[in-house]
Amino acid sequence: MRVLVKLGGTLLDSAPSRDALAAQIAAAQAGGVEITVVHGGGKQMTRFLAERGISSQFVNGLRVTTPEILDAVLKIFAGTVNHELVAALNRAGALAVGLTGIDALLAEAEQMDAALGAVGRVTRSNPGLLHLLVANGYLPVVACVAGDRRGRVYNVNADQMAVACAAAFGAAQLIFLTDVEGVLDGEKRIRRLLTAAESGRLIADRIATGGMEAKLNAAISALESGVGQVRIAPGAAEGVLGRVLAGDDVGTRLVLNGVTA
Repeated sequence: MRVLVKLGGTLLDSAPSRDALAAQIAAAQAGGVEITVVHGGGKQMTRFLAERGISSQFVNGLRVTTPEILDAVLKIFAGTVNHELVAALNRAGALAVGLTGIDALLAEAEQMDAALGAVGRVTRSNPGLLHLLVANGYLPVVACVAGDRRGRVYNVNADQMAVACAAAFGAAQLIFLTDVEGVLDGEKRIRRLLTAAESGRLIADRIATGGMEAKLNAAISALESGVGQVRIAPGAAEGVLGRVLAGDDVGTRLVLNGVTA
């Protein structure tokens, strides 16, 4: 089975959490699952900038990326966060390889809006490098930085990077490990199963907003791009990855069509 796991930056901000997730990912790979990891790092980025007196401006949840902030994106996303995770995975027994979308043009992007600076929209994912690494027993770990054929570098949304890579990689499942328990309905109950249409209604009815709205939009895009199913699950839950892969009822499972329970 081919799986893409997207890890939120909050889960990677402490060594115990990072090591626990790395152990689960390495164990799943050792058990025969073909895995690629995509990660964010927004919390670490905000802290890095604040420590240097650099303020962040957000527009619709996207960080305006000036040249100064793009330099920090490379230092934090492609540097510290990526390599700390790679080291944790190697310590857990995997052979992890740190990457960005710039490498071998894994994720090509274009500028989303001039007002946002170097914020990019992924337009194409070239999965050849992922296939090569996975086929030879390596575990790709991709930071949410993309590029284009003119050598420009873009800060991209990690959820959208995960969707693009999952679709191109041919993942049967995209797993978002996050800091929430799952998708809530209007009664604040966790929905264990949702179709793409039901997810769209949660957004339209303003039940899912902010970060969850972004997650659901990403999930719908993944399902429509051929990913078999998407799971939004709590990354801090004990043994969460193994439970998701085993089909346990943890978090929220999203499918394209079908009758939900």
